[in-house]
Amino acid sequence: MTIKDLIKYGKDELDANNIDESILKTRLLLEYVLNKKREYIMIHLDEEIGIDKESLFKSYIKRLVNNEPIQYIIKKQEFMGLEFLVNENVLIPRSDTEVLVENVINLVKNNYNNFINNENIENIENKEINILDMCTGTGAIIISLAKYLDKYNINFYASDVSKKAIEVAKENAINNNVEITFIESDLFSNINDIKFDVIVSNPPYIEKNVIKSLDENVKKEPILALDGGVDGLDFYRNISKDSKKYLNKNGYLCYEIGYNQKESVTKILRENGYIDIKCIKDYSNNDRVIVSRKG
Repeated sequence: MTIKDLIKYGKDELDANNIDESILKTRLLLEYVLNKKREYIMIHLDEEIGIDKESLFKSYIKRLVNNEPIQYIIKKQEFMGLEFLVNENVLIPRSDTEVLVENVINLVKNNYNNFINNENIENIENKEINILDMCTGTGAIIISLAKYLDKYNINFYASDVSKKAIEVAKENAINNNVEITFIESDLFSNINDIKFDVIVSNPPYIEKNVIKSLDENVKKEPILALDGGVDGLDFYRNISKDSKKYLNKNGYLCYEIGYNQKESVTKILRENGYIDIKCIKDYSNNDRVIVSRKG
């Protein structure tokens, strides 16, 4: 079969099984199987493909038909203009989470001098501040922060309860040439005595009984990274309660939230003494990010 034949085969199979973005996904799979860029594929449509690669391509199409996310097949996802390794052990980074990263970047830039001059800062001699990403998964949040805040003296930390997720995040840090301290930890259990100026988290926040109604491809992602308890708020409660001990004076706690969780998470933060709470919408006009300051 030629490249043109494989494109038609992939599109037809995906369309017949109501898989969206059939052309895009077919081309992405071909780029991965052939290890060629899109431009090459479009110029060489009449090139004959060997049977081994043809069979591999068709097996990947079958996996898409079975609702496996394409990111798990091609093992990558773009986020904040960077490329991240993904596999079945981590949640696939979404563009909505870029809103969280962008707001934390601006927060650090606007408050950096205040952080440095904080009388409680532990590394005052080196004039460095600390940022923690809790429930890091692929490491997309903390790695993006490290990449785009590289001109500042910041120590970057990331934690996750999943050892396999930490392994993925470590590889992503190496691939993106940033230094992160990774900690395998069930929330704050292994964080010890480190104090932070910013704690950021995109925790599991899907209600337990909603998970079974999610899209089939989302259900292929690790339940550990989705399940936020009966009401979806377990992690917000636990992190908000314990984070105060780990934040420096006037430190910030920043969350990604579900579209319908603004009021609930705001209430949890207020009950735990956080102030200056504000909510930011994503590009679809849904409530997506909450920023708060330790009172």
